[in-house]
Amino acid sequence: MLDAAALDTLFRTARTHNGWLDRPVTDDDLHRLYDLMKMAPTSANCSPARIVFVRSAEAKARLKPAMGPGNLEKTMAAPVTAIIGYDLQFAEHMPRLFPHNPDARNWFNDPKVAEMVAFRNGSLQGAYFILAARAVGLDTGPMSGFDNARVDAEFFPGGRVRSNFLCNLGHGDSTKLFARSPRLEFAEACEVL
Repeated sequence: MLDAAALDTLFRTARTHNGWLDRPVTDDDLHRLYDLMKMAPTSANCSPARIVFVRSAEAKARLKPAMGPGNLEKTMAAPVTAIIGYDLQFAEHMPRLFPHNPDARNWFNDPKVAEMVAFRNGSLQGAYFILAARAVGLDTGPMSGFDNARVDAEFFPGGRVRSNFLCNLGHGDSTKLFARSPRLEFAEACEVL
């Protein structure tokens, strides 16, 4: 079991940040994050997540028109905003990602099945992304509240990849945190049969 400090970093004291310190997020930081995230499980190792790291002023300007008013300021201030997307044609990589079953690519020939699997597993990878970011010393601010269609047109033209959610990355300013919201108790959310 992880020690208390690691559990705090990943879950208990980790927070969704809305304000950011003026500290850069480097390419090395992003590589460390991805190299950790990619090791977590997906169905048949399908790995449909696709990530665009929006860091430059030019890229932020492209993202700005898609942001909802409540998320605009914090997103423009964040050192990096990750667009977490999912690839509808992820199955083309199955021969390499699931080599012990040469037929695995054909499991996803039906576009509806492929979309469902891509969204589900891309969402899982998005959650792994948040935990991996925390594990490498970054704070996160995952969010909805943006125009998916505009983001897709700007960053994923052609329709192969669709955006799921955004996640601001950096070193959070703890003075801008909201009070922690309540969570459901075990008996409210779980059932043991």
